[in-house]
Amino acid sequence: MDKNSIWSLRLGYTNQQAAQIEKLGIALFLKQSFDAKFDTALPSFLDYDPKTLADLKALRQSIKVNDSEQQKKIIQKQIRQGIELKSWWIDKIKNNPLPLLEKMVCFWHNHFVSTTQKVKVNYWVYQHNMLLRENAFGNFKELTKKIVKSNAMVRYLDNVDNKKGKINENLSRELLELFTLGIGNYTESDIQNGAKALAGLGLGENEAQYRRFFEDNGTITYLGKSGNFKADDLIDIIFEQPAIPYLITKKILNWFIYDSPPEALVKYYGDYFRKQNFEIQPLLVKIFTEEFPKNNAGSKIKDPLVYLLQLADELHISNISNELIAFFIKQQGMDLFNQPNVKGWDGGNSWLSSQIYLQRNNTSDLLCSGRNINRKIITANPNNEEINMPTFEKIKVKIDFDAKGDNKTIISQLANRLLFQVDTSLQKDMETILKYDFEPKSENANEAVLRLFNYITKTPEYQLI
Repeated sequence: MDKNSIWSLRLGYTNQQAAQIEKLGIALFLKQSFDAKFDTALPSFLDYDPKTLADLKALRQSIKVNDSEQQKKIIQKQIRQGIELKSWWIDKIKNNPLPLLEKMVCFWHNHFVSTTQKVKVNYWVYQHNMLLRENAFGNFKELTKKIVKSNAMVRYLDNVDNKKGKINENLSRELLELFTLGIGNYTESDIQNGAKALAGLGLGENEAQYRRFFEDNGTITYLGKSGNFKADDLIDIIFEQPAIPYLITKKILNWFIYDSPPEALVKYYGDYFRKQNFEIQPLLVKIFTEEFPKNNAGSKIKDPLVYLLQLADELHISNISNELIAFFIKQQGMDLFNQPNVKGWDGGNSWLSSQIYLQRNNTSDLLCSGRNINRKIITANPNNEEINMPTFEKIKVKIDFDAKGDNKTIISQLANRLLFQVDTSLQKDMETILKYDFEPKSENANEAVLRLFNYITKTPEYQLI
């Protein structure tokens, strides 16, 4: 596979940026990606979602006092907003000409997990997502502070129930285990004392705030330091620890390049990250510019978003609805705003179970034959409310190929942008599909190349970047 195609997929979701990476070089392409602007306007579907504690109290009261039919309508509206939230984000992913920003937002989304199912206030989940976007290339330490004090996170990890004399350890535990240091770099006592420092940190207007009747102002010992600490103090102490850079650099390497990052690279980039005072942008520049020249193709399984968006882009399909994309990737185990647990999506081999592989093959068959993904009705919530998905008639599909070439040059062209490697057996299979007497200017040439493309998408080599 062409190196620029590999990195277009790694730093985005399709092959569209390959020519730009080749023209600009990886360093300048990254600079443009870091400078990319984004819309900060509140989506209209959230206009009437509760945004203050008073709004939330009023909504809860209306659910409580209304009859069952009205309660159902209120709940259905909230569910509908949750679906529109997914569509809103997928629209950003699809239409950003420099999609590294959204790829990084998705990384943070899977690191600082906070789901709509648990939070139950779509506006807070939207705020959480925007916080990730605004700080995607910023400082890891400062982002951690902001996330811990977000309404979505204190709700998701039950810190609203963490009070003096009635401690809940969830946020304290995940702050250490999943967000910063990783298992083995703290003690149970640190978790317990961290929970005391976080006691009383509950819901606020724009961010979480301490409530003095519930907070614990006693002296604690945390990671070897003693004092009367609060959330920011805990994070300051965490970021002084020797192990702090390695969990996040391993996850970044895993997200973009290697399903199993070499430990030597984790330490190498982690040490650099510490020297950069946990600034994300220089870390990404170093990783991507140093990994770009290496022969590391085929080291990562495509996630469902990359798989589907690349497929649609290659076939020049623009009218797959965002809701259908959200439904497809949910079936593939990548449900936006609803990871299975606080650890997030596992990625790697979990993206390629036998069931997921079959779904991918069926999807390729449908799209290559000019049919949309499917007519689907989604059961989206515990109340079994059914939501009709938009569908389309037969769609026109085509595949780009050199009409002046022969079968071997066209096979080479497709393989160069789609397959990380081609062995002798695979080459023979492709030549069996697109035979030596193939006429690229014939009326049915596109259909023949589509058959080849469909075959390629079903190979193990196509699943890797």
